[in-house]
Amino acid sequence: MNRIEQHLTEIKKQNQKALILYISAGDPDLDTTLSIMQALADNGTDCIELGMPFSDPVADGPVIQRSSARALKNNIQLTDIMKTITLFRQQYQTPVVMMGYLNPILRYGAEKFVKDFAQCGGDGLIFADLPWEEGEEIESICRDNGVSCIYLLAPEPGTERTRNILKSTSGFVYVVSHYGTTGVDKGPDGQVDSVLDSLRPMTDLPLAVGFGISSVEKAVQMSQKADGIIIGSWLVKELEAAKDKVQVAGEFARTVKAGIGG
Repeated sequence: MNRIEQHLTEIKKQNQKALILYISAGDPDLDTTLSIMQALADNGTDCIELGMPFSDPVADGPVIQRSSARALKNNIQLTDIMKTITLFRQQYQTPVVMMGYLNPILRYGAEKFVKDFAQCGGDGLIFADLPWEEGEEIESICRDNGVSCIYLLAPEPGTERTRNILKSTSGFVYVVSHYGTTGVDKGPDGQVDSVLDSLRPMTDLPLAVGFGISSVEKAVQMSQKADGIIIGSWLVKELEAAKDKVQVAGEFARTVKAGIGG
């Protein structure tokens, strides 16, 4: 078991709720990214999700698009992000996941990237544009290097395809709360509770819900059925407006964690 599996499984056994928080790596710069990661870890975040800046983030709404664009202006590279994880690992064992798109990974070389990511202390990968039907090679590379390959799961009751995705996923199950892009404040899909219920008999992995969680109230609502919640655009928007981004990050994590009863 890697850090994700160990930590989230232990939280689930203790009937606590996991808090997974997304930030864009390199926004506003890598030094601040590292400080924000440390603040999140110090204030109860159970897994940190680092966004890989990309020019065409098709699954992301305007908040994360802006954040990614700011990081790209700094010429942030995948190697820079991995160096930041290495520095984080000198003091912290909080699981770290990278989320992004396939194009930069393929350009880097998928096998080399996963190996380098594992070596720097990374724990899991989420590819927003990788369908399960095309993921076998990446899954195999991840397994060989002890890295969790985490698919996005659509908000629909379990199907045969869902069963196959669950068999191929490790670490945790990323349940998308509604169709569309991140940061759309439409609230969770009305059937997300039934989706979670349908998934329970299919997997022992923790079920984490993301997309569209934009308040403590929504976080609490989603945490009732899920094992954890994933927040991205709401946090990134708070950081975008903050003068002291590190302080705001810490306060954000502490407030939401307390709200969901972690």
